[in-house]
Amino acid sequence: MRLAQEFTPGCGQVPKINALSGTKAEEVEKPIDDTSLLLDYDPAGYFCELSGVASHPDAEEIYKRLSQLNMLGLRKRSRDAEQELLNLGITFTVYTDKDSIDRILPFDVIPRILTDKDWRHIEAGVKQRVAAINLFLEDVYHGEKILKDGVVPEDLIKTNPYYRKEMKGVDVPCGTYVHICGTDLVRDGDGTFQVLEDNARTPSGVSYVIENRHLMMRAFPDLADGISIADVDEYGAQLMRAMQAVAPKQVGVPNVVLLSPGRFNSAYFEHVFLAREMGAQLVEGQDLVVQDDHVFVRTTGGLEPVHVIYRRIDDDFIDPKIFNPESMLGVPGLFEAYRQGNVTLANAVGTGVADDKAVYAYIPRIIKYYLNQEPILENVPTNICREPEGLKQTLDNLDKLVTKPVGESGGYGVVIGPHATKKQLKELRAKLEADPSNFISQPMVSLSVCPTLAGKAVEPRHVDLRPFTLTGDTSWVLPGGLTRVALRRGSLIVNSSQGGGSKDTWVLG
Repeated sequence: MRLAQEFTPGCGQVPKINALSGTKAEEVEKPIDDTSLLLDYDPAGYFCELSGVASHPDAEEIYKRLSQLNMLGLRKRSRDAEQELLNLGITFTVYTDKDSIDRILPFDVIPRILTDKDWRHIEAGVKQRVAAINLFLEDVYHGEKILKDGVVPEDLIKTNPYYRKEMKGVDVPCGTYVHICGTDLVRDGDGTFQVLEDNARTPSGVSYVIENRHLMMRAFPDLADGISIADVDEYGAQLMRAMQAVAPKQVGVPNVVLLSPGRFNSAYFEHVFLAREMGAQLVEGQDLVVQDDHVFVRTTGGLEPVHVIYRRIDDDFIDPKIFNPESMLGVPGLFEAYRQGNVTLANAVGTGVADDKAVYAYIPRIIKYYLNQEPILENVPTNICREPEGLKQTLDNLDKLVTKPVGESGGYGVVIGPHATKKQLKELRAKLEADPSNFISQPMVSLSVCPTLAGKAVEPRHVDLRPFTLTGDTSWVLPGGLTRVALRRGSLIVNSSQGGGSKDTWVLG
């Protein structure tokens, strides 16, 4: 492929065009834009997700093509992509922002690259992890063998706010509790992937993976031309296949619906997107009714049976008869229909005990217990503050560790010791001493970086990765997953609610 084609301006001739940037040569020659995009890029000693994998021939070619881009063209394409996100309504909601409700998730136009070797390792690791989590949940709600054997403390599970005693003895199809799992990974300074946390309740963000790819293919067809990149468009079909696989056995063609809290939910765009991708009906609680322990959806033609519900509503709100009596989002009688095996809920009720940050620390032991295998993907080393030794380690090293509340998500409540003020550390110490079981701590990982457009320059920004695993009777992992990027210089917080953005993730074939 010719990376650039030039024409000499003259009478009746077109001006010079750079094929990669799509800008006029006169613009390219401006001092700010006429140098290589990556000429001054410096990963500052961190493992770089682009230059660190450049030994792969396709990665090397992508690096070469990016180097031939100029800043003016990159910024224009970035603005165009941002406008397209607005036009398509690809947004999320920040409830704590008084000035704005809907925001686009900031999108960086320089892709994150994964080699096929890296991906095979990640794929095997997350499949192993999900398999162990499903076995753990089945045991917790049935025989409790792992608790009786002392591998996981019984009180850690039984006092967990996400433990649902109502699930005791409830059988779920295929033994699958976690049908959709998002596993958050980071890569350290040595280039080793580690698991930061598991998301086994209602993981979000997969819509951005697919839409990011569509944006990149429209904005940078020249960058991807001739490069073998794993496709992500199969997700909707694979999600529907997984949902149908766990339908009640007596059903012929299962009717699958996606249950949403409604348009004021922060991830409502994703609910609409996924229902469309699956070819499933998007419903709210008021659209469903339970009769004789069977679930039906109201339609213009009358009631139609529902066999599988992909729910994006938390346990507390799914059935006011069993959980929160004030909930207006759920369906009265839904849990009994579920308990009787007449409808399947995905993810299952009570999966929150598996993505609790304190239970996370035991996942390597859980893998060994059920699978008799060593973890393919290791955890980030973790101090469990409910244990005396873990609490002492944390209190003695508050200024060196990252401390997290076990029940929070979205980056809320996280204190990064080396970046915290004396006042923040003093307040954290008081919270730890008052309620140590609510916290874990971890060493600060030297997170890998990606080249990222930052104003008028390309600079390193820290990233993580969330692969999505779908499990019905078997497991399938979406190639690549969601790369989240901390857009603020020096920040380690990649969550969208805390100012993070996203990148397209290219798994090279």
